[in-house]
Amino acid sequence: MEKVNFQQILERYRQGERMFQKLCFVEVDGFESDLQSGDFSNSVFTAAYLPYSNFSQAILRRTLLKGSELGDAKFFSADLSEANLQGGCLARVNLRQACLRGANLTNTDLSGADLRGTDLTNADLSGAKLIRANLTDAVLSGSCLFGANFFRAAGVDFTEALCDGNTIFPDGHRGANA
Repeated sequence: MEKVNFQQILERYRQGERMFQKLCFVEVDGFESDLQSGDFSNSVFTAAYLPYSNFSQAILRRTLLKGSELGDAKFFSADLSEANLQGGCLARVNLRQACLRGANLTNTDLSGADLRGTDLTNADLSGAKLIRANLTDAVLSGSCLFGANFFRAAGVDFTEALCDGNTIFPDGHRGANA
């Protein structure tokens, strides 16, 4: 896997390049970066700083974003299937109509996130914070929600999702059944 400086990638993006697959990004300090429609499949962004960035319609399949700061970023209609976002901060992020099938979102902060129409089929949301998130029309089928916190979340359909006694539902109660 080729290691690249993130600032060089931003320059290549500005010049029209959109294919950045299988890269290991170093020194990722990308506040308000515009990377929409880029393909970052199978890349590594460990502990990246990318708040307020725009990844709308980007492809981030199997991308490692573990522990990254992505608060207030835009991932509208992005493909994050099988991505690893474990322990990241995605507070107030726009993931509307995104694909997160099989994604690892364990212990991720998704407080206030816009997840309307998002496909979270078979995603792992164990221990995730989804306080005041909007999950209207989101698909949680087969998703692991053990210990996830949905307090005051809107539009959550727990049908076919996996909950345990530590799952916190929108009304504040705990339990395995919505």
